[in-house]
Amino acid sequence: MGKLHTISRGYRHGTRNKFAKKYRTKGMPGTSRYMATFKRGDYVDIVVDSSVQSGMPFSFYHGRTGIVFNVNRNALGVEITKVVGNRQLRKRLHVNIAHVRKSRC
Repeated sequence: MGKLHTISRGYRHGTRNKFAKKYRTKGMPGTSRYMATFKRGDYVDIVVDSSVQSGMPFSFYHGRTGIVFNVNRNALGVEITKVVGNRQLRKRLHVNIAHVRKSRC
């Protein structure tokens, strides 16, 4: 009979476990997350908070570390290196502050 349906490949496909929040951390983030100050040149980790949908980066960047190149009211510009084939590309993306935390590296 053949294939009856197509397999959907949406923007957030394959993120059931990756974006799931840990035990007893459900709900919206606290205010201290938004009070942190960031400057250009800071190292930051991109960790997606699935309770905040605005400014959410693509799932590939979850857990990556980058450098801040731009600071806005609600978002940060983060520059990350991505390996594509045999070269390294510098990717620049704007991410909501809820999805960013200062790196310990």
